[in-house]
Amino acid sequence: MEEATASQSPTPQVQRRQLCTRCDRPLPVCLCHALPPSPLPTKTKILIIRHPHESRHKLNTTPLISKTLLNSTTVSSRRLLRHHLPDEAPPAIYLFPPSPSAPAVALSHLESTNLLNYRTSPLLLIVFDGTWKHAKEMVSASEGVLKGVAQRVCLDGVDENAVGGSIFDNELVLRKEPFGGCVSTLEAVARCLGVIEPNGHEVQGVLLGVLKEMVRLQAGFMKPCKPRPKMLKKTKHKEDD
Repeated sequence: MEEATASQSPTPQVQRRQLCTRCDRPLPVCLCHALPPSPLPTKTKILIIRHPHESRHKLNTTPLISKTLLNSTTVSSRRLLRHHLPDEAPPAIYLFPPSPSAPAVALSHLESTNLLNYRTSPLLLIVFDGTWKHAKEMVSASEGVLKGVAQRVCLDGVDENAVGGSIFDNELVLRKEPFGGCVSTLEAVARCLGVIEPNGHEVQGVLLGVLKEMVRLQAGFMKPCKPRPKMLKKTKHKEDD
């Protein structure tokens, strides 16, 4: 009696998306045409503390900052540690909204301070990259290092009582923002450098150009989000009241 042999079908291979070797984006949304030929030099040094979970998000904008700016460093960490800072730390600012216990200088008022003195030493810009929840935790965990080292600065227009935007109502927004005035890390850096860099208008324009193109390309692959049933019920109750 012949021994039956089971035919083994080949294991299907998962087709991985081909990535651009320069911008590390999938080819259909490649951003090389929007990036400068070489990273732009800045007098400001940018230090980005990126929450480890952010590396999983395909729409995270931090990698594009290092591809656009020469003096940008990204560290994966849940908090700022002393060894993340330069040995001879220059004057520093960090971006985060104010709180009752930690006031902040509005970006539009920063020029009235003595932090923007380019003749002495360059400025260090510290940015925390994460979800709103993670960013709050990161800043809180970093307060021991930040105290006495960096001045808290906030973007103008931050309002925790206002609803945040989404990709469908703002050409610069990739993900749903928690409240009004919140922006992506790339836009926050761009707006800040627009004020503190000598050629800030030019640097900001390049960064925002990259972000606008990223949003434009990505929007073609995103479907509008339908309101959840619970949210519809809440809206209806409010209208009835």
